[in-house]
Amino acid sequence: MGAGEVLSQHCIRVAGGLIAMSLETGKSEQRPARDVYSLPIKFVLTACAAAVAETVTFPFDLTKTRLQIQGESAAHHFRGSKRVTPNRGMIQTAAGIVKEEGLFKLWNGVTPAICRHIVYSGVRMVAYEQLRDSVLHKDEDGYFPLWKAVVGGMLSGTIGQFFASPADLVKVQMQMEGRRRLEGKPPRVHGVSHAFKKILSEGGVRGLWAGWVPNVQRAALVSLGDLTTYDTVKHFLLRHTTLKDNSLCHGLSSICSGFVAATMGTPADVIKTRVMNQTRDKQGRGLLYTSTMDCLMQTVKKEGLMSLYKGFLPTWARMAPWSLTFWLTFEQIRKITGLNSF
Repeated sequence: MGAGEVLSQHCIRVAGGLIAMSLETGKSEQRPARDVYSLPIKFVLTACAAAVAETVTFPFDLTKTRLQIQGESAAHHFRGSKRVTPNRGMIQTAAGIVKEEGLFKLWNGVTPAICRHIVYSGVRMVAYEQLRDSVLHKDEDGYFPLWKAVVGGMLSGTIGQFFASPADLVKVQMQMEGRRRLEGKPPRVHGVSHAFKKILSEGGVRGLWAGWVPNVQRAALVSLGDLTTYDTVKHFLLRHTTLKDNSLCHGLSSICSGFVAATMGTPADVIKTRVMNQTRDKQGRGLLYTSTMDCLMQTVKKEGLMSLYKGFLPTWARMAPWSLTFWLTFEQIRKITGLNSF
């Protein structure tokens, strides 16, 4: 069991009690919060909440990745004399993974995914809060204008994803190993450390950032949908309704943020997944696509515009519970440790 799984299981046990306790009360206790401006503390708290959310919803991410690769090659693959037809829908794809590869293969690649989210979520959340409170600044009445929230969300997502891109690359490649075995292809990687070594040997340090452009573009859009929507909706509800700063308010805000994030980020996510998953030559150059734009043009030309929304349903199905789990856990951890509400 990897370090990521150990961390996530511990976080799930702790956070589960926090969320249940908060939902029972139905409202937050009004006790003063310490105004703690320790960036490392905020980073660690965010990492714990992200590890919980990532572990719980990872099967949706694996299913989404498999769906996004469909149509990239021929519609039918052959293994010996047997014709193998790729699964098409979300449920069929997930069921196929369980039947042909095993239940726990739904969490194949969860360790680099958790590592990626520790870096990505930790950096982007801290960056957004710093931008909101110290750089862009709220208005005199404490209101954070929408245009500032948009700028802050996109900038923080861009910064966070750039640092997390190597872990994301390893995650995508590990997620596709089960599919390669079913197609009769030899495995490319045998674990997280082997994946990193293989990428470094083929493309050097620069190879760790293969596909980083669509990755960062997606992250900027997802962060815009997630962070900006959550922050804006939450404070709108607090200012214009009778809702208090409690789990009901956090839950409603997170539902909105998950939907907007999935809608805005899916097209870039499809391109990012295909660029990262493609086979590369000895110089680290992709054999299927020469660039992000080339991948976009080929995908739309061969499969149609709606192919950019392949995997939208599992993406949304994952982002909704991910956002809900993350924000409820994050807000409760902040409350218990004395940090002000986000």
